[in-house]
Amino acid sequence: MAGSSEEAPDYGRGVVIMDSWPGYDLDLFTYPQHYYGDLDYVLIPHGIIVDRIERLAKDILKDIGYCDIVILCVLKGGYKFCADLVEHLKNISRNSDRFVSMKVDFIRLKSYRNDQSMGEMQIIGGHDLSTLAGKNVLIVENQAFLQKRKLAQQNHMYIIDVVGTGKTMKVLLSSIKKYKPNMIKVASLLVKRTPRSDGFRPDYVGFEIPNLFVVGYALDYNEYFRDLNHICVINEHGKEKYRV
Repeated sequence: MAGSSEEAPDYGRGVVIMDSWPGYDLDLFTYPQHYYGDLDYVLIPHGIIVDRIERLAKDILKDIGYCDIVILCVLKGGYKFCADLVEHLKNISRNSDRFVSMKVDFIRLKSYRNDQSMGEMQIIGGHDLSTLAGKNVLIVENQAFLQKRKLAQQNHMYIIDVVGTGKTMKVLLSSIKKYKPNMIKVASLLVKRTPRSDGFRPDYVGFEIPNLFVVGYALDYNEYFRDLNHICVINEHGKEKYRV
């Protein structure tokens, strides 16, 4: 791992949620009434998400050191993860002896329709990506994957995402890598165990989950469920109700 000569912990799997995990009963939590009947169960409660992200922030700064960062948030699903992670990074910086500058910019990737990944990906918005050359970049994304690579350690590009089939992140990387950030690190809130992935393991992972279509915590189903704080599994009734 960057910035340490000692044997680093294995962040590759994060908190592992097994296929047999039944989840939490919805009646144990509060959630928007307009989603009553649309969900199977709570997979990860909001409080656990926030606590895990706080730990990821500590692991990232401990591992790579206190480097200035350009944060590239991929809308829309990544904004909650981005906001909470950045807040924790700022809190750590605020209580340290070195200020860490963080600049935020936004792009959008279109990858899902209903509960299926589309064949073609679109990148929308964002400023001139050439300004990322030589910068320490933190990318926060909704559904993505990427190929691992090893570059120099002086500067860092950090990719924060929810790892899906890999197509979205490959499109993003193909557009960004030509601007030559010196290092790419990957931190993912969720990693799905799916046969469609190519086996890549991010450097930092919040949760490894079964191959389920999850919603909540800004992860949507056709723009619904972004206002759900917990990460939940949508049921067939919900899919049909909000299908486009």
